[in-house]
Parts: sequence; structure tokens; C-alpha cells
Amino acid sequence: MKTIVLTGGGTAGHVTPNLALIPSLKKAGWDIKYIGSHQGIEKDLVTKANIPYYGIASGKLRRYLSVENLKDPFKVIKGYFDACKLLKEIKPQVVFSKGGYVTVPVVLAAHKLKIPVIIHESDMTPGLANKIAIKKAKTICVNFEETLKYVGDKGVYTGSPIREELFKGDKKIARELCGFKDDKPTLLMMGGSLGARKINEVLREALPDIVTNFNVIHICGKNNLDESLLNKQGYKQFEYVGEELAHLLKAADFMLSRAGANAIAEIIALNIPSLLVPLSAAASRGDQILNAEAMKKKGYCEVLFEEELNRESLCKMLNEVYEHRHNYINKMREATKLSGIQKIMLEIQKYQ
Repeated sequence: MKTIVLTGGGTAGHVTPNLALIPSLKKAGWDIKYIGSHQGIEKDLVTKANIPYYGIASGKLRRYLSVENLKDPFKVIKGYFDACKLLKEIKPQVVFSKGGYVTVPVVLAAHKLKIPVIIHESDMTPGLANKIAIKKAKTICVNFEETLKYVGDKGVYTGSPIREELFKGDKKIARELCGFKDDKPTLLMMGGSLGARKINEVLREALPDIVTNFNVIHICGKNNLDESLLNKQGYKQFEYVGEELAHLLKAADFMLSRAGANAIAEIIALNIPSLLVPLSAAASRGDQILNAEAMKKKGYCEVLFEEELNRESLCKMLNEVYEHRHNYINKMREATKLSGIQKIMLEIQKYQ
């Protein structure tokens, strides 16, 4: 039996692409194991998928001063020895790493044991964990063609693996979930697994203008529901969605979203016109800004920077995106003839 170890964690974005690969890996006859942190978000997501899960010690690689920085090197060292022990027991033919702090000791251990490593980088420029891990990898799969210049001759442009179930949504089910009674076009706002506070606030402020022309589905993040809007006609809010997401995406005529790499990959794969509001450089390392600008340059979306986000600018840009939606759809269709899963599987199968 050929065996693959998947690793990745810390955020949902470092786990869901791995989950997207699982059906194709099973179909190709791979025995799948997963290595993550003891208590990270990846543990719940992977165990729900019925994949054997192994936890290791994990330290966060911070770019800022913190007393935890004194402890984390020891956690990473322990994680390395944990990973060595597990990989010796599992004996995989290949390790596939999606990124996140927990992957660093796994990749280092695999390299030490001469197990080939494939890394997937979702963002335009590699994050700190992947910058460390790339040196030990055989192949770096990238989500954006522009990323190839940062990863050298190991890089392969694949796009991102997208969960198959996202293509199986039912618009009728979505309308029933949301209680929409008319045939107005639908705007879906999605801010990521933790929501997006600034976009939530401005979207709700602009609701009187927006619901005149559109129904609004608002995935606002945990603990971000607005009780005063629970029964507003043409507006449905969710803290978080699981299986319902495919239906909501199917119902979306266009989207308002953050510019995380995985969110963008899903939007493009599903050919949904979008207005992206990337995290500001002050609140991040600037990767979402690069992601959004690259997608706009390709003609897939429009971009509204958070510093310029207000009621008037949001309404204006949403109307523009909807008016020109067919232009974005046509551009995205040209780019999605071969899926990210198919391209990544070609790289994995080299090590069977």
C-alpha cells in the first residue's frame, strides 16, 4: 500500500486544500495519514473526514516580540523529534505540506529521513513557515504564476485544490435556507473563518441601499451576528457554514470577500464575479493585497482597499461588479480548464 502524509494547520486555509485532495488520493489508492498540532483547528476538521490523525508539539514562528518566543524553539525541537518518530512508523512514500507552523518540524523530519516533500504555497509570496520548508522540498506547487519567481526551479504552477462538494450546490436549497421570497440577484459576503469586522460593519451600514436591488447572504464570523437584523427581509446572516456553503455559493450572483488565497481560488474555480477587500498591510504581511491586485490584473475581480471602504464606495463598487459580471465570468472560465487537484495529483503520483 502506498502511503502519503498530509500536514498543515493553524487556520482553516491551511487545512481545507488538504481535505480537497483526499477523495482523489483515495481513488488513486493512497493510504492517507495526517500530522498536525495537538489542539489546532486542523484536528477537528481532519478527524471529521475520518483520516488517521497524529498530533505533535508545535511552536509559532512569530515576527514580533513576545515572551512566548522563548518557549517556542523548544516546542519546534520537540515537534521535530515527534515527527521523526511518527514518520519512521508510518513510512510514507511522500509528504504533502500545505503550510502553517506545525509543518516546519514535519518537513525537516521528512528531509532528514529522505522522504520526498511536496509543498503547496497559496499566497503570492511564501509565508515564514514555507520559506523555511521550501529549502527541504522536492517540489513547490503554487497558486499564482507570479509566485514561481520566489521559489526557484522547484516551482510548479498548479493552482489550488478545491473541494469537489463546492461544485454540487443547489440554488433552491440556498433560497430556502435564507428565506428569500423574490428573484432579486444575490450578493454573498464571506470574510474567512473568523469573519471580517470592518466589512461586516460597512455592509450592515449600507444594507438599506443594497437590499433595494439585491438579496444578501452574510457569513459574518463567530460571535458577529447582529440581533437587530435577524428578521430583515432580503438579508440572511450566518456565523459559520459547513455543508451549506456549496448551496450558498451556487446562489451567489456575485461576492464580497476578503482576499485570502484559498477564498480567491474557490471564487475563481466557481467563476463567481467578486469585489475583494484585502486585509490592510497594517493588519497583515500584505499578502492579501498582492493576491487581490494579481486577480484584478487578470480581469477576474475588482478591488476595494480597506482604507477606502465606506458606505458610498461599497455600494458604488458592488453595482459596478454586478453590471460587468459577465466580463469577469468569461475571464475566469478561460483560466479553469484543468483543476488544481488534477495538477497536484500529477506531482504526487511521481512518488508512488
